[in-house]
Amino acid sequence: MTFVQGPVTVSVPATSANLGPGYDSLGLALDLRDTLTASITDGGVEVSVAGEGAAEVPRDGSHLVVRAMRQAFARMGGEPAGLRLACDNVVPHARGLGSSSAAIVGGIVLARALVAGGELLLDDDAVFGLAAEIEGHPDNVAPAFFGGLTIAGHDDDGFFAVRASVDPRVSAVVFVPPTGVETKVARGLLPQVVPHADAAADAGRAALLIAALAGQPEQLHRATRDYLHQDYRRPAMPETVALVDELRADGVAAIVSGAGPTALAFCDGTDAAELLERCPEGWSARHLPVDRDGARVV
Repeated sequence: MTFVQGPVTVSVPATSANLGPGYDSLGLALDLRDTLTASITDGGVEVSVAGEGAAEVPRDGSHLVVRAMRQAFARMGGEPAGLRLACDNVVPHARGLGSSSAAIVGGIVLARALVAGGELLLDDDAVFGLAAEIEGHPDNVAPAFFGGLTIAGHDDDGFFAVRASVDPRVSAVVFVPPTGVETKVARGLLPQVVPHADAAADAGRAALLIAALAGQPEQLHRATRDYLHQDYRRPAMPETVALVDELRADGVAAIVSGAGPTALAFCDGTDAAELLERCPEGWSARHLPVDRDGARVV
C-alpha cells in the first residue's frame, strides 16, 4: 500500500438526528463544519486541537479521529508509521449535533485520502459501513458522510442509508445550551416498551416528515410531533424540552436535536431572524442551511 505524504484536509458537517419522530433513523446534515488535516510521518502520533473540545479531547492515539483513521487503514490493508493530525473543531461537543460522527467520518475519509487509490480499496459504502460500526448506529454518520437528509438503519444485510430530497426553502435555527448531555445518559432514560398507539402515531409522523422536508414545509409542525423519546428525556434537559414546548405552542416546528440538549427549529429562511431572537440567555443560536455535500476532501 502506498501512502500520500499529504497534508490532506477534510471538511465534515454537523448533523441532527431523529428530527422528532424519526428516532434512530432520520438524519440531516447542517452547514457547520469541522476541518481535519493529516499527514503521514516517520513515527508516533501528533495531535493538535483548536476550537470546540480543545480542553477535553486527548492528544494521542486515543483521539477519536485517530482511532477511526487506524481502523480505516486496517480495512485497506496497512498502517503508516506515524500520523500528524490537526483538528479545527466548530461542531459543539455533547450537544446533539453529531460531533462524534463528524470525527469518525472525518477520520475514515482522511485515511482513505492518504492512501494512493484509497477509493478503490474503501468505496463509499464501505466508508459508511465502517463509520456506522464505530459509532454503533447510522443515523448521524449517514448525513455526515453523504450530506442532506438520510434514512438509515440496520438489517440482516448490515447498515444501509438512503438519501431523500430537501426543499431548498428549508433551513434550521439551532439553540445550543452552555452545558452538554452525554448520549448514553439521554438514552438511559428511554423505556424498553412504548404503547402501540404511540409507535403507530410516530410512524405516521415520520412518514409525513419525509414529504414535508421534500416539498411541503407547511406540514413541518405537524410532521415533527414526537411520541417516542423527547418527553422521556425531559429530566436530563428540562430547559431544552421546555423551549421546544414553547416554540411548538407558537406553531414553530421545533425538536430536540439528536440526544440533545440542543433544540432545533425548522424555518424557511423568512422567519430565521425572529427565531434567533428567542434564544435563551446564556445559550447560543445559529441559523444553518442544510448541507448538501457531506464529508469532502478540501
